[in-house]
Amino acid sequence: MNVIRSSRKTLYVLGLVTFALAAITYKPFAIVNAGERGVLMQFGRVEDRVLGEGFHPILPIINSVQTISVRVQKNDINSHAASRDLQDVNIEVAVNWHIDPAQANRVFQRIGTESDVVTRILNPAVSEVVKATIAKRNVEEILVQRTELKNDIDTQLAKRLETYGLVVDDVSLVDFVFSPEFNKAIEAKQVAEQQAKQATFLVLKAAKEAEAEINKAKGQAEAQRLQQQTLTPILLQRQAIEKWDGKFPTVMGGSGALPFINIEPSNSSQTQPR
Repeated sequence: MNVIRSSRKTLYVLGLVTFALAAITYKPFAIVNAGERGVLMQFGRVEDRVLGEGFHPILPIINSVQTISVRVQKNDINSHAASRDLQDVNIEVAVNWHIDPAQANRVFQRIGTESDVVTRILNPAVSEVVKATIAKRNVEEILVQRTELKNDIDTQLAKRLETYGLVVDDVSLVDFVFSPEFNKAIEAKQVAEQQAKQATFLVLKAAKEAEAEINKAKGQAEAQRLQQQTLTPILLQRQAIEKWDGKFPTVMGGSGALPFINIEPSNSSQTQPR
């Protein structure tokens, strides 16, 4: 009896070990992690059903699951384009995008994994959209209308990638690089504008100074005119007396030096003879 029981326990253990080995080898289940979707395949054929996050039982050998990320991803892409005025422009574009979770199976079936999406779809699409958008503007418009340019690229790229089951979250224009000749032309233009502003300032300054001198001369002339109107012989004689130092001027004559003063006696000081 003990031998039979021992044999049964051995069979149970062997069965559990066999089942465990089979489970590890054939995996009758699939685990889809957060931020992923499971592409269910039957004998290599993609099924319509997309597996969400969590634990999913499957049929070993018959079914297999390929997980694919649906999180937002960021790719920096350098693109070369020509502006409307035929200037070479190198643009660095940062694209935030993700795979549409509901179309993860179609994306995997048509394109492949995330790296395949970047190399086969995203990079060529960004390059073509940037070239088409830049060609509509000259360099000055590219520099001034940066927000409008970004929105145009964002809209056109989202429309283009939508057909592939990809969603564009945001587009950023990181940097613009122009040709050395254009940079020199921009620098020369800025120098010329600064020189023109300086020349204009000097002209205005000279005009203001000349106007100030004219106003000063007019003021002095007006002051002299008013002073001449107020000068009378009595006022002149009073000013001469105020400036007199007490010494009489002399007039040289034949009889010697005689004091000279012009004094007009008033009528009230004259006496009548008796």
